[in-house]
Amino acid sequence: MDTFTQLGLMHYLAVGGIMFALGMIGFMCRRNLITMFLCTELMFQGVAINLIAFAAYHGNLAGQAFVIFILVIAAAEASLALGIVVLLFKQKPTVDAEAWRELRG
Repeated sequence: MDTFTQLGLMHYLAVGGIMFALGMIGFMCRRNLITMFLCTELMFQGVAINLIAFAAYHGNLAGQAFVIFILVIAAAEASLALGIVVLLFKQKPTVDAEAWRELRG
């Protein structure tokens, strides 16, 4: 039984592309560090949907295994990014990215 037709693949690719575009627009337009971080995660998930759709369409598990790898990396990145945001918030009580434009070494 063919799980994915080419039309079904296009629907998944469209959803993934829309999620990636919304994440990119949100990242570029918003200045809140937490919102920018969440938009980055939205872009990751859009790419993951596309990889899973391609893997299912071609009938192999390589794309799904790669998505699991991406999710593990994203979880590590999320913990690091939120830790950095918390440390920055302790120094200046704001999460505005403009407040951290010039970092001192």
